[in-house]
Amino acid sequence: MGHTAARAQAVGQEQYVSPWKTPWTYEGAAHWSDLDPEYAPCNIGKEQSPIDIRNPEKANLAALQFESTSMPLKYVINNRHTIRVDYHPGNGNFMLAEDKRYELTQFHFHHPSEEYIQGKPYEMEVHLMYKADDGKVAGVTVFVRPGGANTTIQTLWDHMPTTEGQQEVHGVEVSPRSLLPRDTADYFLYTGSLTAPPCTEGITWFVLKTPIEMSAKQIEAFAKLYPNDARPLQPLNGRVVKESR
Repeated sequence: MGHTAARAQAVGQEQYVSPWKTPWTYEGAAHWSDLDPEYAPCNIGKEQSPIDIRNPEKANLAALQFESTSMPLKYVINNRHTIRVDYHPGNGNFMLAEDKRYELTQFHFHHPSEEYIQGKPYEMEVHLMYKADDGKVAGVTVFVRPGGANTTIQTLWDHMPTTEGQQEVHGVEVSPRSLLPRDTADYFLYTGSLTAPPCTEGITWFVLKTPIEMSAKQIEAFAKLYPNDARPLQPLNGRVVKESR
């Protein structure tokens, strides 16, 4: 064990470890499955994300309910593909959807947005990822448009690493609620996948219609690090996208 690792262990720090043992790039998205057998779903899966949402079916979808709590921010992570904040079990941030309770596991950002609406992307999007007790994973897409500055985003950007790794943060609290719009009742619903390797399918995606705002300067700060961290659109392959009435 190296000196840094030993010291980190001694003071209870968590070492940064890349989520991927096999490196990949967005430029090589068409060949992700060639890089690692675990990435096979990326190019042979039939329910992949993101998608262009066109002609959704109107449906009586239950309103989403979010329980959010403000808590100390420990680390801001740069995992070489986005800026991300991880949450441990028992963090008190939940989503209730389709009679299922999901707990927040992490959130991260894409520029431009990965999902499109009627052929058009937004400037950015936030992906908030949740997990239920039975292991079922859900993703919430929040689109971003230029406008007023977001205080939570500014806090994250003030501490984000410009290279791969994690930045330890002290004395700062954030609430995931500040990354959600006030109106969470209107959304699109479809079954898809993770949008980065290993592209695991069976993910329930809730794509909120109402965007949040970030200032042009905040969007530019992220784009400077990641000009394009959006996976190309994937074929629908007969999937039905539902839209709340």
